Amino acid sequence: MSKLIGLLLILAMIVHLIRPLGLPGLRRRGDFWKIAIAAFAIWSVALIFREVF
Repeated sequence: MSKLIGLLLILAMIVHLIRPLGLPGLRRRGDFWKIAIAAFAIWSVALIFREVF
């Protein structure tokens, strides 16, 4: 499942480079790195959650 989520996030970054998504904070092509930062933060929280519980 985590590989699928990673693949979808990479796909979203590629699509954003081709045509910006138009979401708040993601209006320019150069903002694709924000998707990666959000993905890393979510992934970190999920790992911490799995270790604690």
